Amino acid sequence: MPALYIGHGAPMLLDDPIWSSELATVAKDLRRPKAILIVSAHWESAPITLSNVAANAPLVYDFYGFDQKYYEMTYNSPEASALAQKVAALMPKNEPIHQSNRGLDHGAWVPLKIMYPDADIPVLQMSMPTSNPYLLMELGKRLQPLRDEGVLIIGSGFMTHGLPYIRDWRMDAAAPTWSSDFDQWAAEAMATGNIDELANFKSNAPGMPYAHPTVEHFTPLFITLGTAVTPDKAPETLIEGYFLGLSKRSILVA
Repeated sequence: MPALYIGHGAPMLLDDPIWSSELATVAKDLRRPKAILIVSAHWESAPITLSNVAANAPLVYDFYGFDQKYYEMTYNSPEASALAQKVAALMPKNEPIHQSNRGLDHGAWVPLKIMYPDADIPVLQMSMPTSNPYLLMELGKRLQPLRDEGVLIIGSGFMTHGLPYIRDWRMDAAAPTWSSDFDQWAAEAMATGNIDELANFKSNAPGMPYAHPTVEHFTPLFITLGTAVTPDKAPETLIEGYFLGLSKRSILVA
């Protein structure tokens, strides 16, 4: 299986026909995964912790002020204990994996409701234990063997996420310069395989700190990049463009 970095969107992504269609097409073009491991921007926790493995685990509605319908949505995926065991086996003996009863947050279930609406594939969420790009890439490399077993690994974030600086809240709003400049910088760095440039985004990227006043929506990218089987091959862009003026660029890593 390949690995993905996707923009997960707010719950209202589910009402955006353009982006929803793009995500659905991404899933359609992939081989059907046997299981899904997803790392979301909305769960930062160390040591590494895994989500509830039970079938029909409850969701986390970690957002405020939205229509009531979003708080009533479900995603009743199958038991994921087998995947949890595989993830734990890939970790060093001195870095034990913790298990929790936490459900999937919206960085996981919102895009998955579009990509795999039947909820018939086991899904496990893993916490993001650090914001250090190089350590996240090492973690991705540990997870790489799961790809050979048919596991789809997804880093779920947003290529730009300057919510405090948005002034136009229309879905089709024009991208602010800080968003478009950062997006194009990231696209070029990925195309040329310049990992060090990406890792030093805080100091090197145009549009900072407006594009990422906090970094958790960008850093899942490094887990995805770390899973690469052929690190010299540039990621494939699956989705580009903007939502609320924020870059929804999503990539596939071979």
